[in-house]
Amino acid sequence: MTFEREEDVQLVLEDEEGQEHEFIFIDRFELDDEEYVILQPVGEDEQYIFKLSRDEDGEEYLSEIEDEEEWERIADLCRELILNEDL
Repeated sequence: MTFEREEDVQLVLEDEEGQEHEFIFIDRFELDDEEYVILQPVGEDEQYIFKLSRDEDGEEYLSEIEDEEEWERIADLCRELILNEDL
């Protein structure tokens, strides 16, 4: 598991309907040989975790985490990290 922290990185993502949304990059991490990113919409407090994947050409794209077991592993890791920060 690795973490990368970048300050003040903002990006614009386009949803399936073609609408653009601005996010602040919070973190990027690996878990079980998969990559994930934590993004926060500009002007909001809530954060979202997306799976970072690559297509056949090596281009990166983000997708929602739909597998419940995968989501539970990520949630467990996040809870553990929050607890360790409080120590």
